[in-house]
Amino acid sequence: MTVSRTRRPAPAPTGAGRRAGRRTRGRRRSRVAYLYILPAFAVFAVFLGYPFLQTIQYSFYDWDGLSAATWAGVANYAAVVTDPTLRAAFGHALVLMVFYAALPIAIALLLTALISRAHRLRAMSVYRTVLFVPQVIASVVVATIWVSIYSPDGLLNEGLRLIGLGSLARVWLADYSLALVAVGFVGTWLNVGLCLVLFLSGVGNIPPVLYEAARIDGAGPVREFFAITLPSLRGQVAVALTLTVTSALKTFDLVYVTTSGGPGNSTTVPGFEAYHRAFGTGQVGSAAAVAIALTVVIMIVTALIHRLNPKEVG
Repeated sequence: MTVSRTRRPAPAPTGAGRRAGRRTRGRRRSRVAYLYILPAFAVFAVFLGYPFLQTIQYSFYDWDGLSAATWAGVANYAAVVTDPTLRAAFGHALVLMVFYAALPIAIALLLTALISRAHRLRAMSVYRTVLFVPQVIASVVVATIWVSIYSPDGLLNEGLRLIGLGSLARVWLADYSLALVAVGFVGTWLNVGLCLVLFLSGVGNIPPVLYEAARIDGAGPVREFFAITLPSLRGQVAVALTLTVTSALKTFDLVYVTTSGGPGNSTTVPGFEAYHRAFGTGQVGSAAAVAIALTVVIMIVTALIHRLNPKEVG
């Protein structure tokens, strides 16, 4: 005679057991996620990580790229501080930050304030597209266009002559005192559209009820902007600052095409100096030190800007 036994159900896991199970499943999912990013990490390591480490190595040597390298220690880094040309290059990059970052952000905020109140402005998408066009044009093409505009018989000088200000016409990119400003305004023209698109997308996420409440309280356009619009765009401003400041510090192509660092060294920047020393004068070690120093400056500035970015945007 066979006695059947009824199997008891397994006891329900306790709170600690459930937590342990969730941790195990979380670790398993994390391992799978790492497999997905492994190809991208491999590409990064081969094409960026390894060359970056090599650049750090070169920065400690005196090397012309062909003959045997000799140990230089921190001499190349000391030259970044003591060499007048390199100091001027980093100073010019700081000046370009005004034209690449401060001016575009200020202009874009003003346009955002005006556009956000013009709810019935026709062809709004057309205006946004026109302002964003400089971002989709290759920088070399942009630089070539502005070389033509700044030429002695270019659009700018001809326009000044047309309105009776011919005495102000000059060879803008060959003027020691104005060449850097001329290059900077090209950066302003480039970045206004980018900043405007970012800010308009942020304005679209602001609840209209905030503006309605402000108007009920008697707030005018200026107060609305500073009390509602600008605080709500804090995250977008931080993103715009990061992108524009970084582009100002690492600019190369605009300077290379428009002035090649001239006249004299009045428009040279760190990116151009690194290129010129590596491929023009055979100072590969010095060029590597300039590139690493520039990278460190960009990382520090980006970290400082990141502190402006709230944890939650919108």
